[in-house]
Amino acid sequence: MSTRNLYSLGMDSHDRLNNELGGGIPGGSIVLVEGDYGAGKSALSQRFTYGLCEEGHSVTLVSTELTVRGFIDQMHSLSYDVEEHLLDEDLLFLEADVDTGGSTLRGTTDDDESNRMQLLKRLMEADKMWEADVVIVDTFDAILRNDPKFEALVRQNEERQAALEIISFFRDLVSRGKVIVLTVDPSTVDEEAIGPFRSIADVYLELQMAEVGNDVRRSIAVRRFAGMGEQVGDTIGYSVRSGTGIVIESRSVA
Repeated sequence: MSTRNLYSLGMDSHDRLNNELGGGIPGGSIVLVEGDYGAGKSALSQRFTYGLCEEGHSVTLVSTELTVRGFIDQMHSLSYDVEEHLLDEDLLFLEADVDTGGSTLRGTTDDDESNRMQLLKRLMEADKMWEADVVIVDTFDAILRNDPKFEALVRQNEERQAALEIISFFRDLVSRGKVIVLTVDPSTVDEEAIGPFRSIADVYLELQMAEVGNDVRRSIAVRRFAGMGEQVGDTIGYSVRSGTGIVIESRSVA
């Protein structure tokens, strides 16, 4: 961990993301990265992962979208070469195929609805994944949507009760200095379901897109940033480029 209890995102000579975010993510933080499909949630979580590993931090990345092969290929396409970190066990990658039931989190089950596993419970009981300094779940909403207990409570308008157990678990982890990063597509879950996670997030980043002519401009709107190092701006323009990764743009979304 670096000075001021910040987890540096590194790569200062490659992009300016770490500088734009005030020198890193504060230790003991819950980070919520919210954005619609295509906004860049996975690319940003992959940039966080690689930069943190390069700075000597241990990271667990849980992906609901990528296989191990797909993850490595995706990281290569962004010039984030992670094989060494995987081999050195600085990085633990877990595939969570929550939609089909064949995931590390869910286990192998029959298609019978009665055999659906409680994903959030399995998530909390997976001790190995929480040993890292930083745990990133991309995308967290997919786990919420496919957890039968959470779904049942949402149907009964008990969204906050549904969120309480996992939030308590997260708070216990961050009290020990760990960082939890959750990416969420707000269009896939009820507003009441995501609200409690917004409320407890120490760092809340909203990824935005806007079409300007034939160009799609992306930005990070910093809604909350508790425990920041240097000053963090309200809006950070960025793009995702093949062969380069995240690039911080001087312009912002108009």
